[in-house]
Amino acid sequence: MGSFKGHALPGTLFLLVGVWHIWSAVVRYTSNPKTFRVRVWNPVPGFDGRLKYLELYVIAFGSFIDMCIELLYSTHLKFFVDGVLNPSHMNDFEHSGMLLMFFIFSAVSLISEKTRFLPLPEGALCLNAATAFSAEYLLFYFHSTSHKGLEGYYHLILVFLVGLCILSAVAGALLPTSFPVDLCSGIAITLQGIWFYQTAFVLYGPMMPEGCRLNDNNISCHAIESEVRGELLANVQLFIEVFGVLVAVVVSYGFAASRYENSDLKSMQTMQDGLVQH
Repeated sequence: MGSFKGHALPGTLFLLVGVWHIWSAVVRYTSNPKTFRVRVWNPVPGFDGRLKYLELYVIAFGSFIDMCIELLYSTHLKFFVDGVLNPSHMNDFEHSGMLLMFFIFSAVSLISEKTRFLPLPEGALCLNAATAFSAEYLLFYFHSTSHKGLEGYYHLILVFLVGLCILSAVAGALLPTSFPVDLCSGIAITLQGIWFYQTAFVLYGPMMPEGCRLNDNNISCHAIESEVRGELLANVQLFIEVFGVLVAVVVSYGFAASRYENSDLKSMQTMQDGLVQH
């Protein structure tokens, strides 16, 4: 089982990183499409370079704080019972492992960018990110907590979105100059963050479907019809969120093109228009 805060906190991190990734990819492409390269993280410009690595620090500190909450606070330091891992907190241990992978990703990226000890190419960093997402995927797919019914359906959609993050990260390593791949990566991360929030509001907040309720840490529905209605509602919510993100991407691209567009992008669009006409 989970909680509202347990879903809202990681949702906030994924949403912030995803939105920043989308905007950065759009700006970099519209500014100079010929030199565009996929980036697994994006520096913050200005401020004399003092905030350049802000994204990586947000991931590092956010995952570390959340990991401490899961490992130290949620378990009450009761790690072992009768010489084995405490079975009552296996989900907290699993969450901690997932968060550790994202902390390692941010730490490795910082070491690679700021020092000469681990000069990894961008493709390797993409695969490092894919590894962290893979750990998250395995956690939610083979969770020790039994997700059934409506709760299971919401987590199944989350697993699907995490899978998209894995594929886009791997594709970034294989297609290092592809703007669609970099954009898809940001979209997938953003949708994952939004769906964490959606799960929090539906299962642990005020948006519980009619006929279902949270009782003794379990989601129960009075009838199968109520559960099916809740699953159909989840499909509608996912469609609205995908549509909303795509509209936001189009709007942001239009704004960035009007502000940062250069002659290279205009010439590429003219050539494409000419090919379509012929």
